[in-house]
Amino acid sequence: MSELDQAGSTLASHPLLALFHNAADGRFLPADGQVTILPALPRGLECSVAFTGHAVIATALSPGEVRSQEPDGYGGSLAPDFLRYLAGSGGRIGTLDAVLVARGASGSPRLPQRLDAEDHPRVRHARDLRTGVRVYGDERGLVTLADGLAGRRELSIELDQPGSSGSSSGLGRSLLRDALTLVPAGEPVFAAVSPGNARSLRAFLAAGFVPLGSEVIIRPERTSAG
Repeated sequence: MSELDQAGSTLASHPLLALFHNAADGRFLPADGQVTILPALPRGLECSVAFTGHAVIATALSPGEVRSQEPDGYGGSLAPDFLRYLAGSGGRIGTLDAVLVARGASGSPRLPQRLDAEDHPRVRHARDLRTGVRVYGDERGLVTLADGLAGRRELSIELDQPGSSGSSSGLGRSLLRDALTLVPAGEPVFAAVSPGNARSLRAFLAAGFVPLGSEVIIRPERTSAG
């Protein structure tokens, strides 16, 4: 189990960000079953991220405490009992999400900014976990762009006709392709999608997103950490 510097960090410089960008470029951590431990994230958040054969845990707990629970890079870092240990008895454990990445598209932005959706549930959820949230969209639905986990650029969508988000309608993938024009050409943008939301997952894959791993975000009882 490797251990990186446990000193405090800022959102922009958190070492997990470099690991996400490396993975987006095809440079993954070794698939050796090991766990890399990083400092806790800002805003009282922690996380467990699983790449192929290697896990990354950002936490305020010491490496020795984490090591005592024997997590591993083959799925153990996302086991329910381990996540509850990280969160503490009163902490909040988020959903398990697949981590996807795509690249910004060239050309002029094809979606207008939306100023009428500040109270939309998707926007409120984004602001609960992310900073710098910007909202775009049209009659198909909403797109949020924000600074998310470890400072990575994140994108999410919400269709106005959720029942039409499957592959047959193409609304989701068309909205996503237009959303990629909001990101500078060639720059990575990440998304976290529940594996059980098959329609959404298929839309992201069809729009050019590729999987990197999986993750769970935790808001532990240690709210003063990070």
